[in-house]
Amino acid sequence: MLAEHFCSRFVLTRNSLAAGQPLPVQKGPVPLADGVPATPQHAAVLVPIVDYGNQLKVLFTQRALHLRHHPGQISFPGGRIEPGETSCSAALREAEEEIGLAQTEVSLLGRLPAQDTTTGFIIEPWVGIISPQRGFQLQVSEVAAVFEVPLSHFLPRQNRHQLSLTLRGKTRDLHFMPYQDKFIWGATAAIMHQLCLQLA
Repeated sequence: MLAEHFCSRFVLTRNSLAAGQPLPVQKGPVPLADGVPATPQHAAVLVPIVDYGNQLKVLFTQRALHLRHHPGQISFPGGRIEPGETSCSAALREAEEEIGLAQTEVSLLGRLPAQDTTTGFIIEPWVGIISPQRGFQLQVSEVAAVFEVPLSHFLPRQNRHQLSLTLRGKTRDLHFMPYQDKFIWGATAAIMHQLCLQLA
């Protein structure tokens, strides 16, 4: 799938790039630990689609091992939405802070349904097209590494796995998507699944 085809099949949900309207929330994995905040915290991530001309790749980050939430896990650049900040602004700001991706380098297409997590966050994912970058300036306190996966890997349904888990009377879906030596799972995999459904 090339960039023009990708953009034409992505139904825009910009809502004037505002964050105030409620979004549908996709339920994440069953909480496996106590201590999850009763009131969820809102965060935003950028799903960067790298346009190489002849193919598209998805850019992921690997979180630093010392972080309190999701240490070492594969994720998208992002973080908390600050007071008075729109979700798209938060996604772009966090991407610039975490990996040095200038906001002017991102062409936003729209956002996917929000995802909840086991740690009490609701994540609003924004999809954007970027050109190949010469390099990234990683914020080592947050990000251990970045890597790319061809978008074509995720599109076949057999490469997107899902388990239903029941705990404490609640059933949730756990998404996971192995790729080479990487194991993409949880909210990040759920966001990728939603993106693939959007493109179908």
